[in-house]
Amino acid sequence: MSDVSPDNLDPNALPQLGAELSAAVAAAADLNALEAIRIAALGKSGSISALLKSLGAMSPDERRERGPQINGLRDQVQAAIAERRAVLEAEALDAQLANERLDLSLPAPTRRRGGLHPTLRVMDEMIAIFAEMGFAVAEGPDIEDDFHNFTALNFPPKHPAREMHDTFFFAPDENGERKVLRTHTSPVQVRTMMSQAPPIRIIAPGRTYRCDSDQTHTPMFHQMEGLVIDRTVNMGHLKWTLDTFMSRFFETEGVTTRFRPHHFPFTEPSAEMDVRCDRSGGEIKIGQGEDWLEVVGCGMVHPNVLRNCGLDPEEWQGFAFGFGVDRLGMLKYGAPDLRDMFASDVRWLKHYGFSPFTPLSPLNPG
Repeated sequence: MSDVSPDNLDPNALPQLGAELSAAVAAAADLNALEAIRIAALGKSGSISALLKSLGAMSPDERRERGPQINGLRDQVQAAIAERRAVLEAEALDAQLANERLDLSLPAPTRRRGGLHPTLRVMDEMIAIFAEMGFAVAEGPDIEDDFHNFTALNFPPKHPAREMHDTFFFAPDENGERKVLRTHTSPVQVRTMMSQAPPIRIIAPGRTYRCDSDQTHTPMFHQMEGLVIDRTVNMGHLKWTLDTFMSRFFETEGVTTRFRPHHFPFTEPSAEMDVRCDRSGGEIKIGQGEDWLEVVGCGMVHPNVLRNCGLDPEEWQGFAFGFGVDRLGMLKYGAPDLRDMFASDVRWLKHYGFSPFTPLSPLNPG
């Protein structure tokens, strides 16, 4: 490159320097090389920058003569760099687009992988049925405190559900309180009664957690509870609600249910409802056989629960129920073991799952 410096400034050498810089700019192969040329010419220590700094030491006549020449050289090089940068950026973008090109005309895979889990399908069906019956959906946190999960629901201090063998407890916090993974979605009922004035008609779907694992129980499972609070609610309304739901859910009039007396701290009187089924042959079939499978616990809301939630049991009463969503999926779709629903086996999901594109069509209808 031409030897042009403030101490050896030959006006005739400026055009040659400009030509050399322009040639170097045009030959820059990428943006990094172009940036190196810009710094060498126009940076703080660049050749053109040094010439511009020398103008202050020149006499007025010299400055009047050489100033336009040096400024013209700077503008020429800046314009050449800007033009070359635009070209290189366009080339880089074209290369990126070509590398990331996706051919949307390629045929879609003929084999689907995975599908909609039966639990999600069942939960959507349940919500739709109860919505038609006038229920709203309510939700709450998975991690609960003792009051919402136990005390407000009339659990005595020494109740077995408060023990480690039945409940997942967290380590005590700085106040000595031990949070729990909720053992049911009943805390959602408590939160609703404490925040919403009656009448109330809600369902509360969600995950629940208990230390239990066998063919029909898992440590984490899905539950959907319902709550109705009004002035004239009775057990007849509860029975009609559950029988109507079961008939619509299984899409048949042949569903046979039975109610058995039971005990829950938060309801009085309490009952469990079973559905008739056939569990032979490795499948569960509804509407036939002589077996029974418990699907829902229910009862009238205990007066103590109403008081704990700020409601007067002399004025308000209600009923509550809780379904095992996964267990209903077993019954409706013939899965023999609840644990398989959480085994992450794609082969199982392919057999029992549903297509996300046609939710009403099983992946394996045969």
